[in-house]
Amino acid sequence: MTKHIVWDWNGTLFHDIDAVVGATNEVFKSYELAPMTADGFRAVYTRPIWVAYERMLGRPLAEGEWELLDTGFHDHYFRLAGACALAADAEHALSTWSGTQSLCSMAPHSHLVPKVDAFGITRHFTRVDGLLGTTGGEKAVHMAAHIESIAVSPREVLVIGDSVDDAVAASHVGARAVLYTGGMSTRAELESTGFPVVDTLAEALDHA
Repeated sequence: MTKHIVWDWNGTLFHDIDAVVGATNEVFKSYELAPMTADGFRAVYTRPIWVAYERMLGRPLAEGEWELLDTGFHDHYFRLAGACALAADAEHALSTWSGTQSLCSMAPHSHLVPKVDAFGITRHFTRVDGLLGTTGGEKAVHMAAHIESIAVSPREVLVIGDSVDDAVAASHVGARAVLYTGGMSTRAELESTGFPVVDTLAEALDHA
């Protein structure tokens, strides 16, 4: 039985795929790559992010190249994200759930907290955790720390996210997951995890 939901932010509650794709295209302009569509981005997306970048370039990143790309990406992303909104049924889903819920994101904590506050949804969460360290890595360790901090048994937790990395993080801590198609990953990749895949956040709650 689910008592607590851990929500992902980027690509799940926050519909920012256009900002992610736009920022990625901006940062790779100097490499003379053809601009990507959302579906093109989903086809290469993975975590850690630098592996996705290596897929795009067809080669390993050089020393120091990841740091430059990551800094450039976030400069463009923070600008473009200002035009992005919550997922269509995010507020309804948050208001509908009668148990406790929290937010665990790979976004920088200093950016995440004011963004969540600006949408007026902080009240729904017992805890909001973004990254305090280096961005771009995998979510499993971050999720483990988050689960420990909320003091809920992983067997009573449902993770709702938009990527294979969310599924891996849920499995790492012993929680269940439902994966949402509105974000960074293709449906085929999400289905490969064996977890339920849904097209709306309201549908995700049906699995709680």
